[in-house]
Amino acid sequence: MNTTIAAISTAVSASGIGIIRISGPEAMDVISRIYRSKGGKKKIKEVPTHTIHYGYIYDGEEIVDEVLVMVMRAPKTFTGEDTVEIDCHGGVYAMNRVLETVLKNGAKIAGPGEFTKRAFLNGRLDLSQAEAVMDVIQAKNEYALKSSMSQLKGSVQKTIKEIRSDLIYEIAFIESALDDPEHISLEGYPQKLHGIVEKEQKSIEELLKTSTDGKIIREGIETVIVGKPNAGKSSLLNLLVGENKAIVTDIEGTTRDILEEYITLHGITLKIVDTAGIRETEDVVEKIGVSRAREVAKGADLVLYVVDSSTPLDENDEEIIEMLKDRKAIVLYNKTDLASAVSMEALKEKINHPLIPISAKDETGIAQLADTIKSMFFSGKISFNDEVYITNARHKEALEEAADSLAMVKQSIEDGMPEDFFSIDLMAAYGSLGKITGEEVGEDLVNEIFSKFCMGK
Repeated sequence: MNTTIAAISTAVSASGIGIIRISGPEAMDVISRIYRSKGGKKKIKEVPTHTIHYGYIYDGEEIVDEVLVMVMRAPKTFTGEDTVEIDCHGGVYAMNRVLETVLKNGAKIAGPGEFTKRAFLNGRLDLSQAEAVMDVIQAKNEYALKSSMSQLKGSVQKTIKEIRSDLIYEIAFIESALDDPEHISLEGYPQKLHGIVEKEQKSIEELLKTSTDGKIIREGIETVIVGKPNAGKSSLLNLLVGENKAIVTDIEGTTRDILEEYITLHGITLKIVDTAGIRETEDVVEKIGVSRAREVAKGADLVLYVVDSSTPLDENDEEIIEMLKDRKAIVLYNKTDLASAVSMEALKEKINHPLIPISAKDETGIAQLADTIKSMFFSGKISFNDEVYITNARHKEALEEAADSLAMVKQSIEDGMPEDFFSIDLMAAYGSLGKITGEEVGEDLVNEIFSKFCMGK
C-alpha cells in the first residue's frame, strides 16, 4: 500500500457534481501539484485536516475545472491513509479530465473496491463491515439497507467476536492445563465444556436461522406468476411494476417467453417473473413457453397463481393446483370486477393456500397481497433493533463449518476422548468464525471479495 490511488467515486454520467477520490502516502503531494486557490496564495499541503477549499484544478498552466477540495489526513479517514476528495462538475468529460490530471501527477488508478480494501487492511473495518459497504450500495429496499447499515456498524462483527472470545478462552485453558497438569486440573472440565459448547452452538444456530430471511432481504423473493392464458398475469405484472412491461390483449397465449422485473412491495423486494399461460397447445413456440413456465415455477420461492374468476375451472387449472402442492403460493382471485363463474368457496375446497380477491383492472387487493407475502416470509415481523441477520452466503458457510466443529467437540466429550481432541475442534470452529471477520482469510479470498466491488469505492 505504498502507492497512492485515485478513481472517480460517483457515477460517470451527466450530473451536478462528480467526486474524484485520492488515497495514499502521496495524496497531499498530488493535490498540491494541481490545485490553486482563487488568489493563488493558499498552500493546500498546509491546511488543517477535514477542511474544504475552493479553487481550481490545473494541468500545467491550463485550468481544467473549478472545484471544492476536501482534505482528510490519516488516520481518521475511511482508508486510514491521507485522503483527498475533489468535487468537480459532473460531466463525463470534466470528471475524466480531472482524473487524468490526478494520474499524470503521481497517482495510480484504483482497482475495484481498492479504497474499501485498504480500509480493511488498515484495520478501519473488519471484513464483514467491508462487505456491508457494497451491500449498502446495492440495497434494493428499505430492509436491505437497514440490514447492511446494521452490519456496517458492526452488528455481525460484535456477535462473532463474542463467540470467538469464549472459544479462545477455553482453548487457552485446555492448552495450559495440558502443559502444566500439576497446577491446573481438568477434573470435571469436560462436563463444564459440554455446557459451554451447547451455549455457543445455540448462538450459531440462532444466526443461521436468520440466513433464510437474510437472503430474502438482500436478494429478494423469487416470485413467479402462473395461470391459464388470459387470466390477467401480465396485467398483474404491469400493475406491480407500475408501467406496461408486458403485452396485454384479449388474445390467449400472448406471453410466450419469460419476463423478469424487480419490484419493491411494502419494503420487500420481489424478483417477479411473468410466464406463458399454462395450457395444452399445438403451437410450437407457445409450447416452449409453457414448458419454461413449469420449470421456473419449480425453483421459485413464491408462486402467485392468478385465477380468472369469470371463467370456470378446467383441466389446466387442475394441473396448476397440483403443481402448487407443498409450495409457498398465494392464489389471486382475479377479475372481481366481472361476473363470477367460479366461487371463492369452491377454490378454498381445492387449495390450501392464502386466497386474495384482486382486480388488476381496478387495482384492488395489492395491499393485502403485500401483507400476506410479508407474513409468509417473515412471520409478519422484521426488526433491526437487536437482531443480526446473516445476508451473506460466505458468512453462512463459515457458520455452518463452525457448527460442525462444535458438534465434533460435543461428540468427543460424550465419547470420553482426551482433552487435546477438544482443543483441535474448538480451534477449527474459532478459525471458521474468523473467516467472517477477516482474521482467518488468505490474500486470494480478500482479492476475490473486493474484485466484486464497484470502481471508486
